[in-house]
Formats: sequence, C-alpha cells, structure tokens
Amino acid sequence: MIIYNVTINVDTDVHERWLLWMKATHIPDVMSTGLFLDHRLCRVLADDEGGITYAVQYTCADMATLQRYHAEHAPRLQAETQKNFGGKFAAFRTLLEVLHTA
Repeated sequence: MIIYNVTINVDTDVHERWLLWMKATHIPDVMSTGLFLDHRLCRVLADDEGGITYAVQYTCADMATLQRYHAEHAPRLQAETQKNFGGKFAAFRTLLEVLHTA
C-alpha cells in the first residue's frame, strides 16, 4: 500500500476557509476518483511562523494507481486549489510505503 502525503502550510488569514473547502470540496473530489482507499486530514503540531500546517494522507493500493491519479486527475484538482487559494499556501508531497500494520 502507498500513502500519498500532502503537507500544506496555509496563511493564517485564509486557513479557516481553506479547511472548510478541503473538507467539503477538495477531499471529496479526490476520493470521488475511486483511486484511493481512505484518507486522513491532520494538523501538524508545530510552532509555525506564518501560517498553519496540515497534512492530508491518501491511501492507495499501489504505485500504478497513484500514477494513474497523477496522470488523470491531479492537474485539474491542483489547478482548483490554485484558483481558490493561489499565493496563500505552500505544499509539498511525499510518498510512504506501508510495510506493516497492526
């Protein structure tokens, strides 16, 4: 299994609107692609200078599925984020391979 982790630092002045948008629109749009098994939205517990940091984790079956998401859906969904919050956030992405679960 693969975890697609997106860490986002959001400007304080828009973070409440961004958080509502993520819960009501963006995450449901990502999940509606049918490529992810589940998701988790977390707030990073850190002293941030300039913004509030979140991590969104999406789980998919394998790398082929994630590559399909990137090819077929990610550009459109990332463009929507830019349209709504461009200049108000910074994001970086990491991939994690699940080796063991309890």
